[in-house]
Amino acid sequence: QVQLVESGGGLVQAGGSLRLSCAASGRTFSNTAMGWFRQAPGKEREFVAAINLSGSITRYADSVRGRFTISRDNAKNTVYLQMNSLKPEDTAVYYCAARKNIAVTTTTLGGYEYWGQGTQVTVSS
Repeated sequence: QVQLVESGGGLVQAGGSLRLSCAASGRTFSNTAMGWFRQAPGKEREFVAAINLSGSITRYADSVRGRFTISRDNAKNTVYLQMNSLKPEDTAVYYCAARKNIAVTTTTLGGYEYWGQGTQVTVSS
């Protein structure tokens, strides 16, 4: 089992930055790829970024590429999402997700076994 707890969300002006953290419990974190998704009001949950087990491979949605950076610290069982140049359209609840003992990344929702409860990110114009 893996438990995921997100933090770092909040209210920021357009053009600002936030850093989300996701702390994981359980040994699975050191054996699996991780991802970030987001869900805006009235919309489906969508892929944002993913990172493989070693941290050597990252993937991004086109809408955030060049502005967001995903990283992980396996010694701390933590994955991060650095968000720069934020836009009002980035407003959403952001969710951390973990695959189940799978080292490679995926962009699909169904490829993740464990989910955090989410953290709200609001970007004002």
